[in-house]
Parts: sequence; C-alpha cells; structure tokens
Amino acid sequence: MSVPQQTAHVNTARPVPLSILDLAPIPSGSGAGDALRNSIDLARHAERLGYLRYWVAEHHFAAGVASSAPAVLIGLIAAATNHIRVGSGAVQLGHQTPIAVVEQFGLIDALHPGRIDLGLGRSGQRRAEVVAEATQASHAPPPHATAPRESRVVDGLLIPPAFSFAELARLPQLAVQAALLQQPGARTPDFAEQVDEVVAFLEGTYRSPDGIAVHAVPGEGAEVELWILGSSGGQSAKVAGERGLPFAANYHVSPASVLEAVEAYREAFTPSKVLSEPYVVVSADVVVAEDDATARELAKPYGLWVRAIRTGQGAIPYPTPEEADAHVWSEADRALVADRVDTQFAGSPETVVERLRVLQRVTGADELLVTTITHGHADRVRSYELLAAAWQDGAGQDGASRAGTAGGAR
Repeated sequence: MSVPQQTAHVNTARPVPLSILDLAPIPSGSGAGDALRNSIDLARHAERLGYLRYWVAEHHFAAGVASSAPAVLIGLIAAATNHIRVGSGAVQLGHQTPIAVVEQFGLIDALHPGRIDLGLGRSGQRRAEVVAEATQASHAPPPHATAPRESRVVDGLLIPPAFSFAELARLPQLAVQAALLQQPGARTPDFAEQVDEVVAFLEGTYRSPDGIAVHAVPGEGAEVELWILGSSGGQSAKVAGERGLPFAANYHVSPASVLEAVEAYREAFTPSKVLSEPYVVVSADVVVAEDDATARELAKPYGLWVRAIRTGQGAIPYPTPEEADAHVWSEADRALVADRVDTQFAGSPETVVERLRVLQRVTGADELLVTTITHGHADRVRSYELLAAAWQDGAGQDGASRAGTAGGAR
C-alpha cells in the first residue's frame, strides 16, 4: 500500500484540496454509454483543473446511475488521464471477497502505478440478515410515527434531522436486490475482518486459518492507497481509525451524522505506517453556476431524484429542470428529501466556496470531496471549472500557499 499525502492537520486558514466523486449519472433521454463517456470526459477536465482525486461510486439496480462496476470504470478513466488519482468511493465489500477486490485493483495499479485509491465501504454487509429483516419488515405493521428531531446549526453548518430508512426496509424489492448480489448461501464476514484481509493481500502477509500462505497476483505490493468510507460513527469510522487509515465521511449522503462520523474516527485513531495522524475527507453535493439563480435552476431536479431513491424506485434518469417543475410536490414529498436538498450547496462560485469553507472548518476536513449532478454534461463541467477557479483564488486571497501542490483545485 502507498502512503497518502498528508497535510498539517486542519489548517483552517487556507483551503484544502478538492476532489471529485462521480456516480456516472444517466440524464433523462440518454443511456449508460453517454453517461460513461461523460464521466471519462469529466475526469480529463478534472485533471486539467487540478482536482486531486477522481472517485467513482458503486450503485446497483438504478436506472439513472451507470457506476455499477467501479474497478472497470476506474481502469477506463485511469487510461484516459495521466496523473490524477483515480479510485472508488466506495467498493461495497459485502458484494465481493477481499481477494477479488485486491486482484481487480492490483491489475489497474499494474498499468497505472501509484495513482489508484481503493475506497472500501460496508454497504452490502450482512446480506442474509438484510434479506431476512427486509422480508420481516414488509409483513410488519407500520411503525408508530415519532416526532422528528429538529435541525441544528453548528458553527454555521446545517445538521438536519436523521433520515429514517425504516420505510425503505419494508419494501420487498430490497430483499430481492440483496439476494441477487450474493451467491446462494453465501456469508459475508465482519467488515473489520475483510479490511484486514485486504491489507494482508496487499502486503503479501495473508495466511489462511490453518497457516497456508496465499498471494494475490496482481495485487500484492500494489501502490494503491487504501481508504475507508462511512456515513456514521459506527464500525467503518472505528475500523479506519484503529487501523490508521484515511477516512471519508459522507455529508452529501448522511448530513445528520457527519460530525459523529469524523469524531468517532479521530477518537479511534492509532498512528500507523500509513498515517501518523488522522486524515479526513468530507463529501458535499455541489452545483455552481455564474450566479445563484442559474445554479438553483440547474439544481432543481435534485429533489425529485432523491425522492425516487427514497421511495424505492432507485435513482431515476436525472431529470431536466422542466421535468422537475412538472412534479406536484406534497408536504410528505418535501419532508422526505429535505435533509438532502437543504444541505446541497447550489450557487455562484462565491456562495459555494463560502459554504464549503464552513463545512471544512466545522468538520476539520483535510480534503473535500465534491459531487455534482446536472442534467446537461456541459453544465456539470462548467460547475467544476467555476469551483476550481474560485477555490484557487481563495487560496491566493488567504495568503497561504500550498507547498508542493499545483493546479486550480489543489
């Protein structure tokens, strides 16, 4: 494993590096091929603009997302770029074995050494239990309604009430989808055990329970950076901290628990040969345009897209602003997506930079991971261009240079 570049922890007097998380969104009226070509094109722009990393997500059963196989897409993007780091945000370890993951990323690293990030997530863990719980929930009476916790503002950062997945767990398609992502009778080990196996395969130290050495080729000795991604202060944050690995926390997916996630990681952190101190990346949903009104117009479809996910449809092809306008919103609809819509940063470069600085200051993030979805590909590219330029200008205004880094977003 390689060692991530470390910055002095939380120097909030200057902007931190920016990176990109891409879901390969499929706009309405187009297909997966268009989405994947757009992702490759965006990665080339990201490299030109100086973004530090380009990560791709893993999503399944979504008509509006093409990133179902991160290793495949990472290989394509790495081949189309020259120096930007490319990685996963994140591989769902519940759907694959550690040896398969290490071999996949080792293969990519063999052709693009020193550029690949392997981000791991718990999604898909304990699949048999998920199937059983979802099946049981689908036959259970609806839970009693409880009063939602109020939003709070922490030093300028909105922390909304936590979203409850109880209703989603009741949907029968969840059980079907979980079953399709595993071999019949398969058992997924504990996440911490899987992470330890990934590390052992990368380092060439793996031994079976009865002492037999097994080596991953390609994979062993690969120069990949290993990351853990998490949405709460639960096992993922603790595994990352206890093993001295860098950690990515999801403000864009789970804004209610981002502070607990980074706190749990830092509390659990133990120095390792990878890191001497904690390193935290925090994600945010962002849309930037020349002015606030244009950005809000481009961001209109986001709520409808989130609504589809949270009603069990999965991510729909990303709507146009006009398609979003046609939806008749109920109060229940608005409440369903409020936490995500209210924490999306949509505005002019100045507006978004200010909000990102608040996010970085409050979380103490060493790096920010930006994800932008618009219906038009050109609008998405332009959003990242405007943000990179504004972030670079902000660095100059603060009078604090980033020694050893270069480029717009870094």
